[in-house]
Amino acid sequence: MESGSYEGVLLGMGNPLLDISAVVDEAFLAKYDIKPGNAILAEEKHLPMYNELASKVNVEYIAGGSTQNSIRVAQWMLQIPGATSYMGCIGKDKFGEEMKKDAQTAGVNAHYYEDDNAPTGTCAVCIVGGERSLVANLSAANCYRSEHLKRPENWTLVEKAKYIYIAGFFLTVSPDSIQLVAEHAAATNKVFMMNLSAPFICEFFRDAQEKALPYADYIFGNETEARTFAKVRGWETENTEEIALKISQLPKASGAHKRITVITQGCDPVVVADDGKVKTFPVIVLPKEKLVDTNGAGDAFVGGFLSQLVQEKSIDECVRAACYAANVIIQRSGCTYPEKPDFN
Repeated sequence: MESGSYEGVLLGMGNPLLDISAVVDEAFLAKYDIKPGNAILAEEKHLPMYNELASKVNVEYIAGGSTQNSIRVAQWMLQIPGATSYMGCIGKDKFGEEMKKDAQTAGVNAHYYEDDNAPTGTCAVCIVGGERSLVANLSAANCYRSEHLKRPENWTLVEKAKYIYIAGFFLTVSPDSIQLVAEHAAATNKVFMMNLSAPFICEFFRDAQEKALPYADYIFGNETEARTFAKVRGWETENTEEIALKISQLPKASGAHKRITVITQGCDPVVVADDGKVKTFPVIVLPKEKLVDTNGAGDAFVGGFLSQLVQEKSIDECVRAACYAANVIIQRSGCTYPEKPDFN
C-alpha cells in the first residue's frame, strides 16, 4: 500500500489520561496502600496522592492512557502522517489542551469528546526501582458515551479503519461503544483487537469482557493478566502457553479471522498462540542499568506489533517490532520515544 491508502488504517478507543510520573520510595507506596506493579483505579484513599506526586521535584507530565500510548507508538513506528486515529473523553482544561497538542505532535488524528464538567483524567505513575505502579483517576475519561461515537464525523473514523484496537480498560467506561465497533468489524471483516489490560479487569469486569471477547481477532496481555483470566474461569493452570492457547480457542463471533493470542512475560519470551500452535520469541535483553522505567512497555509492545500488522507483515515481524518498541520505551521516562525509530 502507498502512504495515501494508509490514511486512518488503525483506530484506537480508550481512556486518555495524563501521566503524573515521579520516582518515589517504598514508604510512599505503603502510605497509599499500593503494590509494586499495580494497575488499579483510584479510590478515595488515593486522591491526596496526586498533589503529593505533583509537588515532587522530579515530577513529569506525559500524555498517557493505555490505548493512546499504543496508537502513538504505532504512529511513530509507521512514520506515515494520519495513519492512526483515536477517540476518548477529556475535560475542557489545561491538561486537556496538553493532550490535544501531544496527539497532534505525534501525528495521531484524535477526535476527543470534551466533557463540560469533569477534569481530564490523570494516572499516578509511582516508580520504585524502575518498576511502575499505576493508579488511574479516570474523571473525564469515564464520561465517554456512544453518542459521540455515532456522530458522523467520528463514525467515519470507524469506517475508514481496517484495524481497531481497544484496551480492556475501556470496558469500565463504555462497553456499548466497544460493542458497536466490534459488531461493525465482524460485519465488514475488519481486524478487531483487545488487551486483557489488568487483573482487575479480568476479575471484576468479566461480564463486559466476556461480551467483547468473541469479536476479538487478537488478544494481548501479560502473564499476570493471563493467569488471572485463567483463574476466574477455573482453568487450573498457570502455564502461560496453555492459557494463551485456550484463549485463542474461545468461541468467535466471526469466522473471517482466526484468533491469535499474544502474551508478554517481562524479560521472558513472548508467547504467541496461533492456529492451535504456540511459538515463543525471546525479547531483547536490556542491562539493568539502562532501565529507566517500565511505564508504557506493554503499550509500546502492542504499538510496535500493530505498526507491522497494518502493513500485513508476518507475525514474526510484528513481534520483532513489538520487542523493539518496548525496548526503546523502557529506556526512557514514560511512554516517550526519540524523533525517529531505528527499526528495519
